[in-house]
Amino acid sequence: MADEELEALRQQRLAELQAKHGDPSGDPSQQEAKQREAEIRNTILAQVLDQAARARLSNLALVKPDKAKAVENYLIQMARFGQLPGKVSEQGLIEILEKVSQQTEKKTTVKFNRRKVLDSDEDDDY
Repeated sequence: MADEELEALRQQRLAELQAKHGDPSGDPSQQEAKQREAEIRNTILAQVLDQAARARLSNLALVKPDKAKAVENYLIQMARFGQLPGKVSEQGLIEILEKVSQQTEKKTTVKFNRRKVLDSDEDDDY
């Protein structure tokens, strides 16, 4: 009897932790919605990109997933508004990647603050 109660408490606690941390495996409807969204994205990208461009984008997703997601969002938005005349080639994708890189480029500046310090060695030169 105590083992059954202990197991029930464990299951309840596990369910609470999964709900608290947003574990998608706990909610099947949420998991299905994400899967449908991914399928829609893949369908749109398959219609918009040719084979070489899709391969380049998937390689980019392995290295820089955030940049690949930004490019995918950009392509999907352009496709929805009808701004893409046809399939995007690999060269066209490279140009889009350059545009996205310029927009998200972080500019760093280094500023040297030189302070004059009174040095006692200057007096010894005379």
